[in-house]
Amino acid sequence: MRTDVVVIGAGQAGLSAAYHLRRTGFRNGSGFVVLDHGKRAGGAWQYRWPSLRLGKVHRIHDLPGMAFGTPDPSRPASDVVSEYFGRYERVFDLPVQRPVDVLAVRDEGERLLVESATDSWSARAVINATGTWDRPFWPHYPGQETFRGRQLHTADFQSAEEFRGRQVVVVGGGASAVQLLLEIAEFASGTTWVTRREPEWFDSETLMPEHGRQSVAKVERRVRAGLPPGSVVSVTGLALTPEVRAGIDAGILDRKPMFERITEDGIVWPDGTSRRADVILWATGFRAALDHLAPLHLRGQGGGIRMDGTRVVGEPRLHLVGYGPSASTIGANRAGRAAVTEIRKLLDSQGSGDAAGID
Repeated sequence: MRTDVVVIGAGQAGLSAAYHLRRTGFRNGSGFVVLDHGKRAGGAWQYRWPSLRLGKVHRIHDLPGMAFGTPDPSRPASDVVSEYFGRYERVFDLPVQRPVDVLAVRDEGERLLVESATDSWSARAVINATGTWDRPFWPHYPGQETFRGRQLHTADFQSAEEFRGRQVVVVGGGASAVQLLLEIAEFASGTTWVTRREPEWFDSETLMPEHGRQSVAKVERRVRAGLPPGSVVSVTGLALTPEVRAGIDAGILDRKPMFERITEDGIVWPDGTSRRADVILWATGFRAALDHLAPLHLRGQGGGIRMDGTRVVGEPRLHLVGYGPSASTIGANRAGRAAVTEIRKLLDSQGSGDAAGID
């Protein structure tokens, strides 16, 4: 199929981009399509663990043109956000095709070829909004393969009740590690929290907007230099909410330094101190899901993709949204608009192209 723009991914960033494509005059089909590998609307939110209630997540920002509203905070976030995204797709008649697993994006001269196992799309530009959920990061430590207990990643977590009566080690210094520790502690016989760095806390009630701007600026400097964006918590810190304060006071959020190795029945620190464990939960984050872009050879010596805003410096027909400084929900909205503005200018400068696709 020939089209002007292919959007890969229908999470917050992808839907924002689709909205602005429609507003800017791109038509369904010949103007743009949205390819999403999920079985339903909701982006990565549809995979979040059922016990993650809406009231416990960071703020969900409105998609452009439609308010999120004030849903019941006791409902699972996965359900509420999926319903919101699905309603958004219907109201704005966005051309989302699913499930579609994009396997590769290739340079075909004047166009980019987007391939799945069964179909392909020839596009003048591509907006990539694939997020990170499909790339859970598992670090390796000596002895990891000998552990006789259970190991799982945040992406596999379903319910804290699974760990009733267990000794659980949670590895990772991000917001998910903190949330899961607080849930698991109610059921486990004991928990241990280990991180590579001391956690840096900020007061969520007095946080100034300048803190957020500075954090985004740090990530933007990295991607402009062609470096991997790094984790969000490495630049923002962890929110010190009332619930977190209670967890610290109760001794649940008592951080230990990273262990040196894993044994059959636990973990061992460099000084020989050991801790028995039945479960190791790797809350070690995710990496950008960009394997399908490998044929374009975008990564530089720094290990990342050099960016200018949302545009890939080495391939101006490709924009990454929901990546690096636009990885937050509000950042994804802004990135979608910025990417579409640049693409419209690029296509206009190239001439009418497939005029049927743009009003």
